[in-house]
Amino acid sequence: MSITFISEHNVFKLDGKDYTYLIGVYDNRYLLTLYYGKKIEIVDPSRLMVTRELGFSPSPHEDFYRRDRSLDTMLQECPTFGYGDFRIPSIMIEQENGSRCLDLRYKSYEFLSDKPLISQMPSLKEDDHCDSLKITLKDEVSGVEVDLFYNVYQNRNVLTRHLKIRNTGKEKLIISKAMSCSFDLRDNQFDLLQLIGTHCEERHIEVTPLRHGISKIESRRCTSSHMLNPFMALCRKDVNEYNGEVYGINLVYSGNYEGTIEVDQRHTTRVQMGIGSFDFAWPLMANEVFETPEVVMVYSPNGLNAMSQTFHDLYNDCLLKKHYHHPIVVNNWEATYFDFNEEKLTKLIESAKGLGIETFVLDDGWFAKRNNDESSLGDWVVNTQKLPNGLEKIADICKKNKLGFGLWFEPEMISEESSLYKNHPEYAIRISNRPHLYSRCQLVLDLSKKEVCDYIIKAISDVVDNLPITYIKWDFNRNITETQNKQLCHKYVLGLYYVLDAITSKYPNIMIEGCSGGGGRFDPAMLYYTPQIWTSDDTDAIERLYIQYGTSIVYPPTSMVGHVSVTPNHQTGRVTPFKTRGIVAMSANFGYELNPQVLSEAEQEMVKAQTKEYQHLRKVIYNSSFYRLRSPYKGNDCAWSFVSKNKKEVYVMYVRILNAATNEFDYLLLKGLDEKKIYLDVANNVKYTGSELMNVGLLLPRHPYDFNGIMYHFKEVRE
Repeated sequence: MSITFISEHNVFKLDGKDYTYLIGVYDNRYLLTLYYGKKIEIVDPSRLMVTRELGFSPSPHEDFYRRDRSLDTMLQECPTFGYGDFRIPSIMIEQENGSRCLDLRYKSYEFLSDKPLISQMPSLKEDDHCDSLKITLKDEVSGVEVDLFYNVYQNRNVLTRHLKIRNTGKEKLIISKAMSCSFDLRDNQFDLLQLIGTHCEERHIEVTPLRHGISKIESRRCTSSHMLNPFMALCRKDVNEYNGEVYGINLVYSGNYEGTIEVDQRHTTRVQMGIGSFDFAWPLMANEVFETPEVVMVYSPNGLNAMSQTFHDLYNDCLLKKHYHHPIVVNNWEATYFDFNEEKLTKLIESAKGLGIETFVLDDGWFAKRNNDESSLGDWVVNTQKLPNGLEKIADICKKNKLGFGLWFEPEMISEESSLYKNHPEYAIRISNRPHLYSRCQLVLDLSKKEVCDYIIKAISDVVDNLPITYIKWDFNRNITETQNKQLCHKYVLGLYYVLDAITSKYPNIMIEGCSGGGGRFDPAMLYYTPQIWTSDDTDAIERLYIQYGTSIVYPPTSMVGHVSVTPNHQTGRVTPFKTRGIVAMSANFGYELNPQVLSEAEQEMVKAQTKEYQHLRKVIYNSSFYRLRSPYKGNDCAWSFVSKNKKEVYVMYVRILNAATNEFDYLLLKGLDEKKIYLDVANNVKYTGSELMNVGLLLPRHPYDFNGIMYHFKEVRE
């Protein structure tokens, strides 16, 4: 068992691969965080339940003469408001008399035979070595009971957590805050790493020293957002990619969230993550239960890359659905935008034949009167002016050219100029006595209403049931405003999961690619349903270095989508070599965002070479460990590699950003190889030992121009 209860000390000991998490029951009343860090054995863990007197820190009523006993000085697992702890609470509940005070006391514990499922929300599957613990706390006055769930993946550095709040009293309660996890650390010697961004610049890495007071990441957009990803990491001051202690936290949720860190007057650090408390209030009647989404906590004693690999392996094994084929696609969006018809699409599809492309995806503009972004969302019927023979004809053309057929939807949206709005204006989110607020000329369907969710399921089914579709691109192109009540955002997210669960269950063989103006909803919960996500609307290869590098901090390359697009790039105007665009895009689920008809003969030959290479590379990527070798945030180049799990095959991607006149001797050190193996550089027919590649490195050639990309492929050879 990876979870034990040491009864003589009233301590729970949770052991993952390299970490120990100790939880103590203090004086049979309060649940304390005793230790979270490198794996240890300890004789008497109760000695860690230390309390000390601090001026102006109040004591519980039982401890009138014990001024050293205060919740304000204890390291806690589930801190509350109003009973002496002035730091941020993890739970706030208003009772009918207006009181928000809770005094949650330890009640019981239970070892669970299986990892519990979370009602109406996705969560990680257990693996062969997963143990679960439930600890119950209760406030006797209000009747609030809280079940804290801990799931230890014994052979991984992973701990997942969530909680249930239960109303065992008779009065109505209002939950205004319910964090999925809270824990306290004994010091504040950390840097905070977060993934910041905006549309077309998602998940850039930002590292700042932890400061006293409150540091916070959050989204108030009813999505996980382009701006701040629901992930944060506390890094010791000496951390780099391969050394130092890191604590990573990621929320399996797609709506408003918050991740908060508070350093208090005693220099201890409180860490919390869960549903955003801004604009949130959830009524809880007698005997009702509220459940929070899951938080994934990863501990690494060996730097950022080890933390990332733990997240990658966990999500590949226990979150992403592996039975899907991830095809090489060509998407028509940047090739045609809305300006296409059957003849244009036919020529585009025919031009992809023989290039190694596997699926054609028809993007926005195929339905109703959709000739721009001002109308027709919600009316998922074919635009017969553009496609007089329907989608069946396009699917047939794809089949004749040996391509699968994929289709774009934006199912959660509605246009005011649409038949759906004309018949059901109440389906759109709005404040009843105010005019609509538009974004991208569109409104959002109210997925908190079951009839709206059922309409979406039927509308998509009516299209998919009549076509041989193998691929869906699911887009979401605006944030949610006009939330008339404090339950709407969470209800919306639950409605989204209801719809996605219905669609993925009904069509288990259709690959769904997630999208939200690119990477605006890139989170573990969406990956549960859409196992690959369009990483960014910015397809420029150099910008993608930063985006994909940052995304890889927590999300596996198997979840990203990268496409080769034309130059000058449509977002940045930058001109980069075709080879470099391919190298960057092949580091994710690969495809093209262009019209093959406009490619030169040389470029078409490069497409054939790229698709052939990727068909092999794809097999390696999906059974590999990812290593970040050089950061574009810290220098003038970027490099990463994929090393197969058996260490027999390696792909290295390197991009020089800006060139220089000097001809420096620059060696790229590889990671993760077998020191004793002999590796053959396939392209150059040169042999290296694993120890040479890791300790001497690859001598990089002189670069002929800016944005030069190189891809190395190594295979083990036997002498």
